[in-house]
Amino acid sequence: MERDWTDGHLERWLPVMPELDPDIEGAITRAGELTRHLRKVREQALADVELERFEFDTLHKLAGRAGRAAPSELASDLGLAPASVTGRLDALERRGLVLRTPSRTDRRRVDVELTDEGRAIWRKALDTLGGEEHRVLGVLDAKERRQLSDLLRRVMIAAESGPAGRRS
Repeated sequence: MERDWTDGHLERWLPVMPELDPDIEGAITRAGELTRHLRKVREQALADVELERFEFDTLHKLAGRAGRAAPSELASDLGLAPASVTGRLDALERRGLVLRTPSRTDRRRVDVELTDEGRAIWRKALDTLGGEEHRVLGVLDAKERRQLSDLLRRVMIAAESGPAGRRS
């Protein structure tokens, strides 16, 4: 079996901490390393399309609502105060990535819409990140990917029900 960076990490730590469970340490360390790797890919993808992380996150949440949402919905999705979302939307609107329009259902409200340019720039960054996710997990067959997802679900249910609670 091929070795990865974590194998060397375990070899260094097991003599120092013999009580260390190599399977737990290996899984946690590998999860962290994978997260760091994907974070680097995301940062580069965003730099390539000249987006800041907060801009991508806002466009992503908006895209996830079929490209149209109320600012209050975006604030809730992003876990932010409405005033924080207003500042984000101002910046994105100046760049032509979103457009505020009167609500179709309530004349007192405005909705935020992705522009064609906003959708294209979001999609370009997403395609880069998604491509890397598929490349990395593509070493597993479909059954293995499902098994990994199911195992990680069980781990996350335990994490979310623990003392630190659910993430926002």
